[in-house]
Amino acid sequence: MGMSQRYRLLAPVGLLAVGAIALAGCAEGDSGGSSGGTEGATVRISGGITGSEADLLNQSFEKFTEDTGIKVEYTGDKSFEGNIVTKVTGGDAPDIAIVPQPGLLQTLVGTGEVQKATDTVSSNVDEYWGEDWKSYGTVDGEFYAAPMLANVKGYIWYSPSKFAEWGVEIPKTYDELLALTQTIQEKTGAAPWCAGFASGDASGWPGTDWIEDLVLRQSGPEVYDQWVANEVKFTDPEIKQAFDAVGEILLNPAYVNAGFGDVKSINSVAFADVAAKVADGSCPMTHQASFLSSNFLTVTNAEGGEVTVAPDGDVYAFLTPGITEGEQSVEGGGEFVATFSDDPNVQKVAEFMSTPEFADARVELGGVISANKGADPSLASSEFLKEAMEVLQNPDTTLRFDASDLMPATVGAGSFWKGMVSWIDGTPTDEVLQNIQAGYDN
Repeated sequence: MGMSQRYRLLAPVGLLAVGAIALAGCAEGDSGGSSGGTEGATVRISGGITGSEADLLNQSFEKFTEDTGIKVEYTGDKSFEGNIVTKVTGGDAPDIAIVPQPGLLQTLVGTGEVQKATDTVSSNVDEYWGEDWKSYGTVDGEFYAAPMLANVKGYIWYSPSKFAEWGVEIPKTYDELLALTQTIQEKTGAAPWCAGFASGDASGWPGTDWIEDLVLRQSGPEVYDQWVANEVKFTDPEIKQAFDAVGEILLNPAYVNAGFGDVKSINSVAFADVAAKVADGSCPMTHQASFLSSNFLTVTNAEGGEVTVAPDGDVYAFLTPGITEGEQSVEGGGEFVATFSDDPNVQKVAEFMSTPEFADARVELGGVISANKGADPSLASSEFLKEAMEVLQNPDTTLRFDASDLMPATVGAGSFWKGMVSWIDGTPTDEVLQNIQAGYDN
């Protein structure tokens, strides 16, 4: 991976996020601060990152604490999206929140409690991300929150050994993916897919990723951008077409839910739990972002051993193919670091989190990638994650930020999520689309 490789901006500010990773120097201002903290001070961070990933996030601050004397305590909340606004408005805001959606960030800024980003954070984002990423942390012309980690969505995780056993290959078009699904079902007599939509108050979001993938691939980036802007409605034909395409898999009892049950079981399965079924071979395929790679660190393969994520390993992944062979359209996502205190120690932590040093510390611990262009891709914990970084950097990649994360929270983190759950439970598509669109009225 060339260090000078760059990425092409493919949409107006506010509609595209492209992360690229390349070695670079430290930003003007500070590299995160090796001094200047208050010895013994504790900065508390909250977010939706839980489990082993939360432990690794805490570990990524160890060197920072040694250098500054500032202790950082991150606490994950599975219902973060549903709780954070209530906590902030109730006077119980954390020092820092890791916010997974720009729409939710806008809601938090609306409370009047979020601090504007410091000049150091702003300079770091200018240098290491660029104006598109910066726009997602900007509300009404004021910059509040730097991006943190990134992910590439739309991967199909599978078992290379099972594919070899069945004599099937990675599909090059979406029609070939449907044909592959039918072939696996015929060869095994079992469902080729597993899926899990359960995620506390955020249940349903994995389904929105499916829909977004198909809108981007079927209708193209311009329609995708218009959809984000509410110029194309959920009730319009382009969006129903995407639901119908996804429904060919997720609503077909012959095709889901491998290892768990029937179609309706999708809503009761935690999104991360599918990793164990793919790892042990009982689930041939699942649709999930690059961050699922971290979940394979905590499960075992069919022999009870450590899971190898590699082209010839226990599991690997390919991007959901386009409608036409050779097209590479993907969506991505990321988190944003919002502060609720102007205390210098809190701001020092936020500044560190906008640096390549923080990105390197977290990436080296495994399971994630960063959109920080100054991060060192050689530190990625697997060949897969390095390839995911290459996708972010590839100038031929059409990449769009997660649509639901860009929509108003009442829709993207509200009616859209709820609509996916209702759809899986059997509500007709037209009714679901009307109910999701109604979120704009709230």
